[in-house]
Amino acid sequence: MPVLETPRLLLRPLEERDLDDYAVIMADPEVVQYLGTAPMTRDQAWRHMALMLGHDRLRGWSNNAVVDKTSDRLLGRCGLWQPEGWPGLEVGWVLGRAAWGQGFATEAASAWRDWAFANLDVDELVSVIHRDNDRSKRVAERIGHHYVRDLEIMGHPCLLYGQTRPDV
Repeated sequence: MPVLETPRLLLRPLEERDLDDYAVIMADPEVVQYLGTAPMTRDQAWRHMALMLGHDRLRGWSNNAVVDKTSDRLLGRCGLWQPEGWPGLEVGWVLGRAAWGQGFATEAASAWRDWAFANLDVDELVSVIHRDNDRSKRVAERIGHHYVRDLEIMGHPCLLYGQTRPDV
């Protein structure tokens, strides 16, 4: 399980101690508005954490906890995601509202982008974004993604953003 650090963030696997904060984040209607899910109960948040950890077990990477190094508080999750049938290796992020507008999503997603290109045999990364989620579109663009095409994921109108491996 990769653990990454940025100047302000620790990106580590989700842990049981994250449940309280994760449940609050995932219960917020504004946070989950574009995720294709209703606000989660605590039980659903627990299962969602287990899903992320199971993905890591199967793939070797997943969405990790995004932790503010100064306060040790969970801000959300970010990482790589590619369940069966997904349109590519995704860099994805979900942060609680208290963390919005501070560059945390861009910082975390950039770290995962760099890790994926350095450590995985992948030539392209994508981000699946609900067509109305302007905040996530801006994050995708800041990490170097560009609009690729429209698509539908689980009945939701989405946009596929992506980028190819940089020449080095």
